[in-house]
Amino acid sequence: MGNQTEVIECIILGLSSDPQMQIFLFMVLSVVYLITLLANMVIMLARRADPHLHTPMHFFLSHLPFVDICYSSAIVPNVLVHFLAEHKTISVNRCIAQLFFISLLAATEIFILSAMSYDHYTAICDPLCYMNIMNKGICVQLVSGAWAIGFIDALLNTVFALKLHFCGPNQISLFSCELPSLLQLSCTDTFTNQVVLLTSAVAFGWSSFLLTLISYIHIISTILRIRSEEGRHKAFSPCSSHLIVVGLLYLTGFLQYTKHSSVSSVVLDEMFSIQYSILTLMLNLIICSLKNKEVKTAVGKTLGKFKFLK
Repeated sequence: MGNQTEVIECIILGLSSDPQMQIFLFMVLSVVYLITLLANMVIMLARRADPHLHTPMHFFLSHLPFVDICYSSAIVPNVLVHFLAEHKTISVNRCIAQLFFISLLAATEIFILSAMSYDHYTAICDPLCYMNIMNKGICVQLVSGAWAIGFIDALLNTVFALKLHFCGPNQISLFSCELPSLLQLSCTDTFTNQVVLLTSAVAFGWSSFLLTLISYIHIISTILRIRSEEGRHKAFSPCSSHLIVVGLLYLTGFLQYTKHSSVSSVVLDEMFSIQYSILTLMLNLIICSLKNKEVKTAVGKTLGKFKFLK
């Protein structure tokens, strides 16, 4: 490897090489990003301004938009810049930095969703003790724990990624720097990185998934014991939107990171990556927040305060 030149930049191939398609995708992603950014900011402001939303459930719903804004901002602006740039390159150091933030925010997101599952479980399965169990201190601890786990996951994978050397192919087929893509470009042994990635995925990803799964097994079991259909619908209504978001996120992320290389294709990888790293962030807003009547009312009041919207 001594005669090989070390690569210091990677080429982002992105979503398309056709100039007209790039313009179209630039416009679409710009709209998606602005909607994600502005609408999530409005939801956070609405939650802060409306005392009716100072509950454990809305506490998590106000932190999820913040994570979504950060997650989207770690990916989409770079994608938009590459659409306009003549030379679609990114330095290896910037690529690894993006990897850190993507790992941090992805792990934080799934554990906040798990905390929301526990909140639903407590509200439905133990309603009399709900306010005692889900007090402000516990909510803060759950969110802080989600960020701490996200940081540990990101730090582990990033530290080992810094030890990689790149001296061969430098083209990333996707539009962001994710660890599997970087490992494919490395000209050094990646066994340790693959072990760390698999271990962190099992330890953090599966633990979050199991927490959510166990919570919903108890929730569904409790709801099925409710005699009236109206009561069952009322109990399950706040859970349905959360389940849709969790299902989309886990399904696409799981398929992307666990599928065999023989079934991998650029188009398939791009579809999965767009779904769990861009579209899901906007869907969180629509499904989790705007389906909630109290949140919609608070958002309407917040928007009503801006004179230019009247």
